[in-house]
Amino acid sequence: PYRCYLKPTLNTSSSPLSAMGYAPPEAIATSPNDSSTEELPYIDIFFYDGPISRDMGFSDVVYNSSHFAGRIGSAVRGDHRLAQLISVATDGETFGHHKKGTEKTLAYAFTKEFPQQGWTVTNFAHYLSLNSPSWEVELKSVTAWSCAHGVGRWEDDCGCGGEGSVWHQKWRRPLRDALNWLRDQLTEVYEEHGRQLFRDPWLARDEYIQVMRDRSATNVNRFLARHQTHKLTAAEQVDALRLLEMQRHALLMFTSCGWFFEEISRPEGTQILRYAARALELAGEVAGVQLEKGFVKHLGLAPSNVDQFKHGAEIYRQLVLTAQLGFKQVAAHYAITSLFTNQKPAETHNSLPRKDAADKQSQRYQKRVYCYAANELDYQLQRMGSLTLAVGNLKLVSEITWESEHLVFAVLHLGGWDFHCGIQQFTGRRDYSKLKEKLFGALKQASAAHTILAMTQLFGEEAFNLQNLFAEERHRIMRLLSQETLARLGQLYTQAYRDNYGVLMAFHRDELAVPQELQVAADIALGHRCLMTLRSLEQDIADPQKSWNHILELEAIATEAKHLRCRLNIPDGKQILEQLIARSLWQLLHDANGSFNAEIQLLERLIDVGDQLNIDISLQRSQELYFSCLQSQIAPVCITSLGNEADNQCLQLLKLGKKLAVDVSSISNQLK
Repeated sequence: PYRCYLKPTLNTSSSPLSAMGYAPPEAIATSPNDSSTEELPYIDIFFYDGPISRDMGFSDVVYNSSHFAGRIGSAVRGDHRLAQLISVATDGETFGHHKKGTEKTLAYAFTKEFPQQGWTVTNFAHYLSLNSPSWEVELKSVTAWSCAHGVGRWEDDCGCGGEGSVWHQKWRRPLRDALNWLRDQLTEVYEEHGRQLFRDPWLARDEYIQVMRDRSATNVNRFLARHQTHKLTAAEQVDALRLLEMQRHALLMFTSCGWFFEEISRPEGTQILRYAARALELAGEVAGVQLEKGFVKHLGLAPSNVDQFKHGAEIYRQLVLTAQLGFKQVAAHYAITSLFTNQKPAETHNSLPRKDAADKQSQRYQKRVYCYAANELDYQLQRMGSLTLAVGNLKLVSEITWESEHLVFAVLHLGGWDFHCGIQQFTGRRDYSKLKEKLFGALKQASAAHTILAMTQLFGEEAFNLQNLFAEERHRIMRLLSQETLARLGQLYTQAYRDNYGVLMAFHRDELAVPQELQVAADIALGHRCLMTLRSLEQDIADPQKSWNHILELEAIATEAKHLRCRLNIPDGKQILEQLIARSLWQLLHDANGSFNAEIQLLERLIDVGDQLNIDISLQRSQELYFSCLQSQIAPVCITSLGNEADNQCLQLLKLGKKLAVDVSSISNQLK
């Protein structure tokens, strides 16, 4: 460890360690509690081993715990010093992302390999408590590990970030200038309006992190009561939260990765511009200031490497403004997804609305749409042939700023992927009732064109569709809409496969290239059959007789697929089989029902059928489950069972371990 004294200026001749008579680094002396240094603030610093750390990130050393321990061991000094600390550092995403599964290498190395070497696993605080610093270090300011030009990577075209690329980074300085300009403008807005609401606006900004951790109404009210200049009205509370969110986004827009790479239009650069856009929007809502024009003008000086964008201003127009969300977009998301959710109270058909008047409050349906609370005050749905129309009265409340909007929506599903949705402000119950009457009257004519015309007259030209949904929900609905089509296609492929089975076999028998259309039909038909069988097995796993029948069917499918050289692409089936194996193993180890032999045989066949189907199943969860029980349960049973009835069960469990590719040799050797 090295000690770094925190002083405005620091040089070797004036450092506290030198004043105390400390020699150059090769000499050792310790006096951590010397009175001459007690008043000086400091931090103690450890340095990681650079070469080993780079090997962890860029070589294969972390794929094998023995190799990893050997690489660590290469740093051990043989000079019999009293203590030595070896520390390495790499990104957490190395494990489980860039090099999947290597977190297990670390786990095994820490628990098995390192103790065998006589090494103690510790942490910096514990090591520091036993070994005080005897050397001093000075930090060079304004530097970064990933930039050889100080921090040029975050403000200038220094060349870092475009390694091996012909792209420039001339956009960095204008981007930095644009955000600095915006920051200064937002600071003026915050101070002018914040001092009217907060006793100390900047203290409130800093302590806003307490609200970010817990946005419950109780915690927000407690926060506002602590910082407010007076009892805030509901409107002032909204403005206070808007100002704090504006400052939060003013910080987020300086997120490091926005400058890190070679192009401003990358997702990282686009994201920080979206943070800036939200800060601009909030400033406008609180203070009425229009800063966007000036900000875009600054961005126009940031040249892009991509011809489509030209400069930062065009990136802002194409990728930022189009991604902005308001209450109307949230209401449209709610409206369209309401056609597919089964969490609401029962639908109303044939133009019969939910209970009105006094009962309406008790029937209110509440739902959370990301960071919005959606209070559904009325909802009516009617179908006419292939058309479905839903009309609703909705109040949305932001859980972030407590802003709210009272809106009316109408969404028409024309079938398939076609949706037409209109949103407008709620202007009263009477207007809302007339709107419903006109829309459902138009629907009765069973004409999509007539209904859309009525919606346009009532809601205006602005309309929303499936593309306006938030991505996760859009993808869910796309999958739902595709199910019927995929089922119909599955039937067609299966029929084509059955009709041409003999032809397929003839091609394979004579080792001729199979026509692509026939091979695809076989792949899909057998994959569909396999998936259906796995789903049936999942349902019947508790019934031994049915389970065995399903396994026999899967084995037959595997044989057929092998003969026809089919590739079964069934990710859902793969997941089902992995879960069944893990569940069956857990039951065998923890909750056997007196039928050990039958359960272990079923489990082994499940593993075998996974190999036979060649769908690349992962036994990771099952391996971890087995390994966790190996020393605590299986080993004691095996060691004490020699010569008695449990001996056979022990051998079967060890055989199962080998099938799961778990090393059971240590126990097997003890039994020998």
